[in-house]
Amino acid sequence: MASYHQAKSLVSHWLLEVDDHSIHSPFFYDLYTKLINRKRSDVLPALEDLRRDLEANRTILSVEDFGTGAQKPQKRTIREIAQSSLTPEKWALFYHDLVHYTKAMRVVELGTSLGLTTLFLAHKKEAHIYTFEGCHDIANVALTNFEWANRKNITLIEGPLEKTLHRFLEPTDKIDFVLMDANHRYVPTLEYYRMLTRRLKSSGVMVIDDIHRSEEMEKAWKEIKTDTLVYGSVDLYRCGILFFDPSLNKQHYIWSLR
Repeated sequence: MASYHQAKSLVSHWLLEVDDHSIHSPFFYDLYTKLINRKRSDVLPALEDLRRDLEANRTILSVEDFGTGAQKPQKRTIREIAQSSLTPEKWALFYHDLVHYTKAMRVVELGTSLGLTTLFLAHKKEAHIYTFEGCHDIANVALTNFEWANRKNITLIEGPLEKTLHRFLEPTDKIDFVLMDANHRYVPTLEYYRMLTRRLKSSGVMVIDDIHRSEEMEKAWKEIKTDTLVYGSVDLYRCGILFFDPSLNKQHYIWSLR
């Protein structure tokens, strides 16, 4: 049962987490003090207004939920999707801050949803965001939101990830930053991780959302963070952050986001 698993993993996370007194690496100490354990950036009020509008919108969409393995499209309101799928403000701001902190220029987001998190990422105007959404109706809502926000640095790629991601990665330049929040199952998570690491810079960063959402996501996270390509990781409970720079020398931390 997912709720029991999440409660158990949350207690485990709380027991194992450390603070700045246990961090010996200058890289991770800087990350912790400047990004993890500090107040978020100023709130982006226009995007929070958009969130409220989406949470009140009762327009009905035909939704194909590739991320959970659902077989048939379902009728859902934008309001229902927003309430269940939108990244909370605290975490959206953190992803926004992380893109700035890492100086990322080419950003890949798996799982556009209604496009709100994409807009937080795209607030760094000199970066370009490539975001992937499988559901046509949801993609159309996201595109409307991008147009409303007048963001020219977003490219939305629509269609099933098993097709679109492979095509995108074949000719693409190296990637600086990945936010993976698309398919919360074990096999697809590992598959997308392997595909993306072929194009990720050694200085690149990958964020995997919902790493403790289920037993299979936790299993995927444990395997990924011990992969030979990973030289550092941070478990923030909601998400995991991966670093690929060999100079980090296999360091792994469990923290809580302030």
